[in-house]
Amino acid sequence: MCRLGLTPMKVVSKYILVCCLCVLCYTPARAQLNTDRITAIGRNALYFEDYVLSIQYFNQVIRLKPYLAEPYFYRAIAKIQLEDYQGALHDCNAAIERNPFSPGYYYARGYIYRQLDQLGNAESDYTEALRFSPENRTYMLLRADTRAQMEQYDEALEDIQQMLKREPQSATIWSEKGRISILKKDTISALEAFEQASKYDKFNPAVWSALGVTNLMLEHEDEAYVQLTQAINLGSKWAGDYINRGVIHYRRHNYRGALADYDQAVKIAPRDADCYYNRGVMRQEVGDYNQALTDFNTAVDLAPERTEFLYQRGLVELQLKQWKEVVNDMNTLIARYPYFLPAYYVAAQAETQQGHTKAAYQYRQKAYDLEQRKDELQTQQNQPNTDVLIAQAQPQKKDHRKEFSTSTAQNQNDLPEEEQKYESQTRGTVQKRHQDVVNEPNVVLSYYSQDLSLRSTNYYHPLIDQLNKSGMLPAALRFTSQEIALTAEMVDFHFAEITRLSQQIDEFPTAELFLARAVEFAIVQDYASAMDDCTKALSLTNNASPLNVILTFCRANWRYRLLEYQRATGEQESTMNMDFDIMLRDYDQVLRLQPDFIFALYNKANILCAQREYKDAIRYYTSAIEQDNEFAEAYFNRGLTYVYIGENEKGLVDLSKAGELGIYQAYNMITRFK
Repeated sequence: MCRLGLTPMKVVSKYILVCCLCVLCYTPARAQLNTDRITAIGRNALYFEDYVLSIQYFNQVIRLKPYLAEPYFYRAIAKIQLEDYQGALHDCNAAIERNPFSPGYYYARGYIYRQLDQLGNAESDYTEALRFSPENRTYMLLRADTRAQMEQYDEALEDIQQMLKREPQSATIWSEKGRISILKKDTISALEAFEQASKYDKFNPAVWSALGVTNLMLEHEDEAYVQLTQAINLGSKWAGDYINRGVIHYRRHNYRGALADYDQAVKIAPRDADCYYNRGVMRQEVGDYNQALTDFNTAVDLAPERTEFLYQRGLVELQLKQWKEVVNDMNTLIARYPYFLPAYYVAAQAETQQGHTKAAYQYRQKAYDLEQRKDELQTQQNQPNTDVLIAQAQPQKKDHRKEFSTSTAQNQNDLPEEEQKYESQTRGTVQKRHQDVVNEPNVVLSYYSQDLSLRSTNYYHPLIDQLNKSGMLPAALRFTSQEIALTAEMVDFHFAEITRLSQQIDEFPTAELFLARAVEFAIVQDYASAMDDCTKALSLTNNASPLNVILTFCRANWRYRLLEYQRATGEQESTMNMDFDIMLRDYDQVLRLQPDFIFALYNKANILCAQREYKDAIRYYTSAIEQDNEFAEAYFNRGLTYVYIGENEKGLVDLSKAGELGIYQAYNMITRFK
């Protein structure tokens, strides 16, 4: 409860309170107990998907015992969940440096390298993990999969065969052998592998799906139909099973069955372009051109890079006499597939219908010339697939992030696959929650602040401590970058305070009373009056006074707030540059009087950034970070500024650090900018 009789601060979570108590009661004799306790709480937070919070616990352990490997590893796990792979890689490297004998560390780093598309490094790490744990199936499967991605199919199949010697009845391993054989274009071996998998896991729709698509590739339509139906009857939620069965219906001219399967595929996967494309081909076949065009339009919108879709759309547009659209689609198709002769003939037909005989002749002549040179151009032929499309087999889940947060951290595997939804904004995979790309706001002085306990920034300065201890103000001021919205009761209280302080100033004006009233004006957003009171207070102090620093800092902050309002409402545009210069001079004055006042450095950087003076802004953010290497907001804003000027790699490093220091919004930015 603050001295104003209000409780604006949010209730701090019990985990943070426990953590703070652990640090406060730290002594060398009890260091082991405290770090173990903090690590255990961090692991609990990790298990319950409080990734941002868990990072803060592991930060504390690292500060106390930087030589331990485990806290770096667990922090890496949390960052993996948040898709901050560069930050996770840094922590895994630190863990391995401190303990190079733990296979789990190499496993985690291998996963990170895969996400960063550094497959050679990933394979090396999985090999190292297997050196310490040669019987681990997960490590071996991941190495096989990585080798397959590198097109080292024989080496990948060697890993699979080694596992099959140990587990000859494992459907998972047989399925993986089938998948790699498909990549190797050995469909016969793939079929044999999937048949083995179906023996040992008869109720897994993914196995029947793989069997079905393999037989479809081999043109064994009867077997494929039975197997795809089996996958669907077993509850498959994979749109590809319906697409592929629909392909079989289409080839058998069972259009009613094809339409039913394609409709179901669209329902399951409304963002899958192949669903709409196949349904469009089927509707085109039965003469339903308007509906077919709608499907092709949707397919093209969802996958504009799939220019092969344009051929079938062009044929439908031809039927609907949309001549210009036909020519546009064929030209786009020809630009990618210059040897696809049917596109020239379709374009020529559309030009003829428009009376453009010369253009039509040019298309036909080009097609004729290409036809004459077909032997010469044989090796250059690149033809689009314009028939109905076969979907790939149902993919196995390749995202092992869940394993890191459960089995690795807690040795449990029973969390549900679906991501849980949390009311708290800091729980779960926060990187998937959209955040506006805006800088963290200025640090200001206020009586009120949101809960910033997750952030590592030190919001303390001796000058404000002196002011609070003097008892000159009705409550303790604090530095914050996150103020709270006032209730009606709080607004009434502060207007009453303004009246009370005005009466005291009329009787005996002092710098302290002007400052107190300026704070009240700022709280109720009367920034012009707050600035005026600051100026009056400054006239009653000397430069050597600590109060002078605080007043000058506050005046610059409130001028910026006033300018933000004026810019939003279009007021006083003509004087805005002058006002920015005045603000900058105030911050410079603060720094001359108090060089370690890092909030002035940070706020000045924000103003320079708002003025698009990005290089200068980066310089001031860097100066602030040099004084406090855990200044979360400075890392965040410097990271965004680097992104603004196209230096994404530096920006992602800073955003990763900001996330590590408690600004969870950074993880959404990392996901979007990487």
